[in-house]
Amino acid sequence: MAVPAIVLFFLFHTLPALEGVFYSFTDSTGYGDWKFVGFENYVNLFSDDSVLHSYRFTLGFAALSTVVVNAISLAIAVCLTRNIKFRGLLRGIFFLPAVLATIVIGYVFNFLFSSGLTGIGRSLGISWLSDSILGNPHLAWLGVVLVAVWQSCATTIVIYMAGLQSVPGDVLEAATIDGANSWQRFWRITFPLLAPFLTINMVLSLKNQLMVFDLVVALTGGGPGTSTQSISYLIYHNGFTGGQFAYQSANAVIYFVVIAMLSLVQLRALRAREVSA
Repeated sequence: MAVPAIVLFFLFHTLPALEGVFYSFTDSTGYGDWKFVGFENYVNLFSDDSVLHSYRFTLGFAALSTVVVNAISLAIAVCLTRNIKFRGLLRGIFFLPAVLATIVIGYVFNFLFSSGLTGIGRSLGISWLSDSILGNPHLAWLGVVLVAVWQSCATTIVIYMAGLQSVPGDVLEAATIDGANSWQRFWRITFPLLAPFLTINMVLSLKNQLMVFDLVVALTGGGPGTSTQSISYLIYHNGFTGGQFAYQSANAVIYFVVIAMLSLVQLRALRAREVSA
């Protein structure tokens, strides 16, 4: 029964990936004749300013977004596990971004940043709110981070809530009897027991943020200039419309290696923390 799924996976995932690796050693533009150039594409990547800038932006964006997403999600999950009014409704509201298409979210926030907030700023005479941050090369990254965090929190909140519900209540009750306050109970008992859930969220968050593409397309298109150009967007844009098919295929191979290495290092470090916790 698994054979059809394996065949489809190979045809639509593994085979294209292997073809990309093959073409990364050529000078192909995506059509016409081509010839082998060896490692020339890979060597040129390390001296290409646009590629290096995209890596700096993507790595910085992913690191910041991952930390902010997990911090906010954990705080919200803790609040939602307590006895507060409309807890069920709030859970549904917080999970809403997970069921919306990323490209739709991007265009909605593009409108909010470009027309909604700027219109409010001009009507109220607030100068710093009158101009869209997406048009500012120094602040456009902030808009991408805000939207990415808003969307990513949905699933991480659910995972943290599942982890919090697995914490034994009798342990927390015993700590309360021993005189531990709420912060001590969280930091000494709850947080260490959440280590496996923290590992899942951190690894998935970093991987997803490193692969940011839809939000960049809808919010900034990589601009202003190339200030918010992620690696995925650079590979897509220059590979399919810039005549750099083979060159960006090599970039995609390097990109895959970077994501795999970062994920393995992060997983190893967090798993070691689980053991020590």
